[in-house]
Amino acid sequence: MSFPLRRRRRLRFPGVLAILAILAVLPVEGVAQIPYARLAGSDAEPDAWLTYSGNYRSERFSRLDRIHRGNVHRLRPAWIHQTGTGGRVEVTPLVADGVMYIAEPPSTIAALDARTGRRLWRHDPGVPDETLNIGFPRVNRGVALLDDSVFFGTLDAFVMALDRSTGDVRWRVPLGDNRIGVAITAAPLAVDGKVIVGMSGGEAGVRGFLDAYDAGTGERLWRFWAVPEPGEPGGDTWEGDAWKTGGGATWLTGSFDPELGLLYWGLGNPAPDWNGDLRPGDNLFTCSLVAIDVETGELRWHFQFTPHDTHDWDANQIPVLVDAEWEGSPRKLVILANRNAFYYVLDRETGQFLRATEYSRQTWAERIDENGRPVLIPGMDPSEEGTLVWPSLAGATNWYSPAFDPNRRLLFVPTREMASWYYKSDAEYEPGTPFLGGGERRVVDEETFGAVRALALDGSLEWEFRQLTPAVSGVMATAGDLVFSGTQEGNIFALDADTGEALWDFHAGGQVRAAPMSFALDGEQFISVAAGQSVFTFGLAPDASPAEQP
Repeated sequence: MSFPLRRRRRLRFPGVLAILAILAVLPVEGVAQIPYARLAGSDAEPDAWLTYSGNYRSERFSRLDRIHRGNVHRLRPAWIHQTGTGGRVEVTPLVADGVMYIAEPPSTIAALDARTGRRLWRHDPGVPDETLNIGFPRVNRGVALLDDSVFFGTLDAFVMALDRSTGDVRWRVPLGDNRIGVAITAAPLAVDGKVIVGMSGGEAGVRGFLDAYDAGTGERLWRFWAVPEPGEPGGDTWEGDAWKTGGGATWLTGSFDPELGLLYWGLGNPAPDWNGDLRPGDNLFTCSLVAIDVETGELRWHFQFTPHDTHDWDANQIPVLVDAEWEGSPRKLVILANRNAFYYVLDRETGQFLRATEYSRQTWAERIDENGRPVLIPGMDPSEEGTLVWPSLAGATNWYSPAFDPNRRLLFVPTREMASWYYKSDAEYEPGTPFLGGGERRVVDEETFGAVRALALDGSLEWEFRQLTPAVSGVMATAGDLVFSGTQEGNIFALDADTGEALWDFHAGGQVRAAPMSFALDGEQFISVAAGQSVFTFGLAPDASPAEQP
């Protein structure tokens, strides 16, 4: 369905970077190209949304300002794409050259006309009904674009490349064995000639890894193992054969610094999840952020947020890369609001710990010491009778994307205030079955709520916008002084980026379990976000009021 909007064309005079970006899209053999230079310079092309988190720094910040706090009340649905599927739609759409690329559950890819929502092509890879998805839903969170191809992963653990114009298959290679629980739910990250792909399967006791594939041929170029073997760096943090079933899935899209040539990827929890007795030690590199050489797959540095995790607090939250002054000197930083309820600042060149700040209620650590290691509160591990701990299994935040406003130096974090009872039990590894060692029961009471929180670079709270239920939706900020997100109840909303005041709300009729994005066509800005089984695209309705100011 489509609701046409009045279009007002504006003349704009792009700078040098924008001109280079425009030249990069000139047709080659009948299809507009998306070369690596265009991805690396995406800030010069705000009309497009070319990577999962908006740019390689994972800011999820739109530099478009045509929708702003003075006119956001005029947002209306421009068109709605109904996937026709029964599963969760958690995709972040990508938009390039007037075409929107989306993933539909469990692993179908579609190209839509970004002006109308009309489907241009659709590819269903034929995921078998018996495909294993242990510990996670049957979802696909998106695609990657590079040159004239679309890249994605399937729930049954294949990596695929499609022709951007037709949706025809260019190559298809296996990432792992779904019979033991390996799957793909994350959007890949495309860099210079490579496609970086993470995997799911930690709750099945799969040993986690991160792969790089040749974008042209599908040949695997390298594999980084999230859990080291004995004798390798970090191998001494495991005992016996526990490393073979150690978890550490790489199930969310990371970030990339082209200048340093480093990928920044969050790693999942160790397995079994809740019974740490079966895997003594810190269990590296689970619950860590790793910096990986993009050319070789070699580890440059790591930082572990939650050593010997027993609460299933993955570190798969998206790292945001920031260049800023820190304590009087310019520094290359990586910041991350972790599932364990602490916000962290690290040096992204060396991995040096700089600061940790509690941003949500937690009852498991007395503090974070000067080296970044938590000082534990005794008695907070899971037990047979149950142990009540804040935050809950889903954490103080989760995979839901944060957003960083580079002008305000604020990180907007979808936050969950919730506790769980954690239980411990025996666990025996059997391929293709859950390997958990316990369970959890969430507590829903008057102390349970959600919020979008605005954190300064040092972790201090600038403002919060409270929600009735814990957050399950990502966040996007814009140069129009707005922050967009959604709720479990199906509301899509916009906040004032300076105050957190609610400025606009739309009830979509289905849970918002994805992150918003923005693009522009014909001089008009649009906001898109998945809700329920649909993708909603909003634009400004015709202006019937006096002139509005940003």
